[in-house]
Amino acid sequence: MNIHVDGARSRDDAERLILASINEFIDIRRDLHQYPELSFHEKRTARIIAKYLLSYGYEVMEGVGGYGVVATLRRGSGHRRIGIRADIDALPIEETTGLSYSSRNPDVMHACGHDGHTTILLAAARYLAEHGRFSGTLTLIFQPAEEVGAGARKMIEDRLFERFPVDAVFGLHNWPGVATGQFGFVEGPAMASVDQALIRIIGKGGHGASPHETVDPVLASASFITALQSIVARNVDPLEMAVLTVGSIHGGSASNVIPESVELKLTARAYSPAVRDKLEARVPALARAQAESFGAEAEVNYRRGFPPVINHVEETRLARRVAEENFPSEQIAGSFRPRTASEDFAYMLQERPGSYLFVGNGDSAPLHSPLYNFNDEIIAPAARYWARLAETFLS
Repeated sequence: MNIHVDGARSRDDAERLILASINEFIDIRRDLHQYPELSFHEKRTARIIAKYLLSYGYEVMEGVGGYGVVATLRRGSGHRRIGIRADIDALPIEETTGLSYSSRNPDVMHACGHDGHTTILLAAARYLAEHGRFSGTLTLIFQPAEEVGAGARKMIEDRLFERFPVDAVFGLHNWPGVATGQFGFVEGPAMASVDQALIRIIGKGGHGASPHETVDPVLASASFITALQSIVARNVDPLEMAVLTVGSIHGGSASNVIPESVELKLTARAYSPAVRDKLEARVPALARAQAESFGAEAEVNYRRGFPPVINHVEETRLARRVAEENFPSEQIAGSFRPRTASEDFAYMLQERPGSYLFVGNGDSAPLHSPLYNFNDEIIAPAARYWARLAETFLS
């Protein structure tokens, strides 16, 4: 494989040393890709991560919040402490890439690039153990169960930051459609919260030829779906972001029968905690009001998911400065917009200051696609970035 090498400004020892062993890390990434594991089942993945970290000389703790792995390396007399996190789980998707290293586990796939995130941090871990110039404590967090939004919370509940204290914590995600190896930084909200609602509109079923003798939940549901966007248009500040998506609607099974009920599933996303609260209040209220206007009833089960990823300003500016000082300008996005997807690293940022950044995966299939593949060309620059961030923070 031909690995892109940056311009003269970025050709330093870290790049040279990481590139010298890049084929080893590509093999690690592809091995992880072939044997993906779902959330809370990352036993093999965790074992492999721990094996490599121990061989690099780290103190390693397994079983943190499930199959989480935490590695610590102390050097010098410095008191500063940095945490860097990578997610390790896969998705319940049948891979269709046709690659020679496609998933061997049926209906399970690394369709979000967590195999790549893990490999990037392992490559950085090796460089920092062998050549890192820092004084302080480096803590590497390999988190399970991101895809179900529970892994970060489980690790925190397992006293992650009490057992492994950090002054700041950082994470990254690859992003398709962004130039290969280009870094993106966002101050403040970087990814959206995501909540879910299960709504059941209950009417009175009957013959389609006699609608006057029924209370039609299909009609009430259609009215609710149409009215739903009025929340975004009229209840949310136009300068704020909100997304309401009905992704599932089921009711009835025959064209001439009005069903007793209709079930809808929707997601609500926002950057602002205040807007998130507004959506949680307005969606159930609107569902009940729309149903009542047709003589029907609405049962609403509104469940909170991930909070928004809100990057801390000081740490994000530091993260960007590290990129500016170590990479050519074309590898740093001039302006990078927040993403409306969600990420449970948000819970870590609620506990400690830090930042979540992005690195371009090039012209690949989108995340969560059965055709997606992590771009191995970004392992080296992203690993070098983590190395330089750690050395700068712990200088």
